Amino acid sequence: MLCALILIVSPFVHAENDKLVLKLRSRLADGGAVKLDQVEWDPGKTALIICDMWDDHWCKSASRRVTEMAPVLNETIKAAREKGVFIIHAPSSVTDFYKGTPQRKLAQQAIFVKTPKPLSTKDRWGTKWCWPDPEFEGVLPIDDSDMGCSCKEPKCEIKPPWTRQNKLIDMVEGDAITDNGQETWNLLEERGIKNVILAGVHLNMCVLGRPFGIRQMVKQGKSVALMRDMTDTMYNPGRPPGVDHFSGTDLVIEHVEKFWCPSFTSNDITGDKAFRFTRDKRGGGG
Repeated sequence: MLCALILIVSPFVHAENDKLVLKLRSRLADGGAVKLDQVEWDPGKTALIICDMWDDHWCKSASRRVTEMAPVLNETIKAAREKGVFIIHAPSSVTDFYKGTPQRKLAQQAIFVKTPKPLSTKDRWGTKWCWPDPEFEGVLPIDDSDMGCSCKEPKCEIKPPWTRQNKLIDMVEGDAITDNGQETWNLLEERGIKNVILAGVHLNMCVLGRPFGIRQMVKQGKSVALMRDMTDTMYNPGRPPGVDHFSGTDLVIEHVEKFWCPSFTSNDITGDKAFRFTRDKRGGGG
C-alpha cells in the first residue's frame, strides 16, 4: 500500500524562484539626468502594494482609466505572485467590505512591530497621510489643486462612490488586505520583506501619500520602486503646466524618480509589453 507523504512548511516559505530582474530608472535631483540600473530582487523578500484601485471614482475619466488598466495590472499581479512576491491589496477606506475574509484577517493578525520612524499622524480625509516633505522633495510639477478631474465641462462632482476594490483584480489565498500603515509594516516585517513595489492610483496623491505609500515606505527604510506603467495621476490639462494628461503623469513619475525612488515597467515581471492607455497618442513613451 502506498503511503502519502505530507510536507509541512512555513506559510512564508516559497519555492525557489528566479530573481526579479528589474531595470530601475532614477534621476538626479539636480538637473534630472537619467540613471539606469539593473537589479536583482529576491521575490520572497519583495511585496507588491496595490494602491486604491477602487471599483469606481468620482471622476469619470479617472474611473475609465482605472478600468482599462485593471486587467493588465491583474495579470502583472498574477505573474508576481507566481514568482513568490507577496501581494498587499490596499483599497483605502473600503477595507470593511472585506471584513472576516482570510486576506483581511491576515493583516489584522500580523504581529506588531514598531516602525523605525514614527508613522504619519497628519490627517487627510479621515486617514493618516504623508504630506509633501520639503526636506525630501521639491514642489510637484503639476497643479492638482482642483483635484485633477480631466473631464471636459461640466466637471465631475467630488463625491466618493467607491465601495470595494475593482472586481477585475483577483484576491487569492495568501494575499493581504489593508489600508493601515502599521498593519502594512507588520506584514512586511513578519515576512522579512525588504523590497516594496508600488502600483495603482493616483500617483500625485495616494500612491505617494497614503500611510502605506512611497513616502512612508522610503522613510521607513525599505527599498522602494514604482511600477510606472501601472499608475495614473489626477491631473487636469487645463491647469499648469498645461500639458496633456499623460505628459502630466510622466512629469510626476520624473518627480518620484528624482526625489523618492526609481521606477520600472511591468514587462520586467510579465515579459509582455509595457502598458499604455489607448487614449495616449503620443509617440515614444516609457
